[in-house]
Amino acid sequence: MIIIGEKINGAIPSVAKAIAVKDADFIRNLAKIQSDAGAAFIDVCASVEDSLELETMKWLIDLVQEVTDTPIAIDSPHIQTCVEAIKFCKKPGLINSVSGEGNKIEVVFPIIADTKWECVALLCDDTGIPKTAQERLKVFAEIMIKAKTYNIAPSRLHIDPLVEMLCTSEDGINMVVDVIKEIKAQYPEIHVTGGFSNISFNLPVRKMVNQAFTVLAINAGMDSAILAPTNQDLMGMIFATEALLGKDECCMEYIGAYRAKLFGQKK
Repeated sequence: MIIIGEKINGAIPSVAKAIAVKDADFIRNLAKIQSDAGAAFIDVCASVEDSLELETMKWLIDLVQEVTDTPIAIDSPHIQTCVEAIKFCKKPGLINSVSGEGNKIEVVFPIIADTKWECVALLCDDTGIPKTAQERLKVFAEIMIKAKTYNIAPSRLHIDPLVEMLCTSEDGINMVVDVIKEIKAQYPEIHVTGGFSNISFNLPVRKMVNQAFTVLAINAGMDSAILAPTNQDLMGMIFATEALLGKDECCMEYIGAYRAKLFGQKK
């Protein structure tokens, strides 16, 4: 599982406070603990007013890179911020994200075409979030046509099928599972990602729903996730699920994570 550490996000109150008072040590610590916990990318999202976003992104990215060489996931709803922030990164990372909306793909894909940068692509377009699997797969097909145009290999893409709240879903996660399976059937080397905690919004005991979703999503083919790698219960579920599905030869990753205390050891 490719873990995209989600904890450096100005939408989180404690992070917003650290950004406001320029608490560099707080940000450095968030970066280090996520890297130590096995994150493949450190997501950086400023979530400040537009006029301050780019300079805040630079400040955050610089702090992260002071304590770890884990690649950065540049996270912003403003595509130009994502593009400008590339120059702050010491190595290729992940753009989070593009979609079928507007000209986002046309802005980002030409810039990362001849690089090792990877990119998250959301399955929505100018009509909003498609309601059916067929409609989301249509958006996916259009994204892949554009990726081919710019010679961006499927292995550099992380497709987000858009995991929505379970409490407002008519059929649980069946539609999302269908989308994930079809994407992986068409492009086995492509990555499928998403925010694991989205599923449980407005539900009690959210961690139980998140853990159950983890098992089902990985079984369907999801191999990338935006989450807190310091969440021991969730990380334990990921390692155990991959072992059970035969994705962890001789359970070596599971055993290694246990020894490194990357997930809980409750009896």
